[in-house]
Amino acid sequence: MAGIVKYIKESFEELKHHVTWPTWSEAQGLTVLVAVFSIIFSLAIWGVDTVFSKVVGFYFKWING
Repeated sequence: MAGIVKYIKESFEELKHHVTWPTWSEAQGLTVLVAVFSIIFSLAIWGVDTVFSKVVGFYFKWING
């Protein structure tokens, strides 16, 4: 149990003194970038899913006559 407490204390110490945090404007810009790419990626997945759904539907209509 003492090892876990030591690990947590060392983690917070590293976060305070050894991590370079982005500026507020950098954080905002990166957040917008992530949001835009998330939307683009989700639309791409939606499009592929829609196409595959139509293809599978046509296939089952074709094999059932």
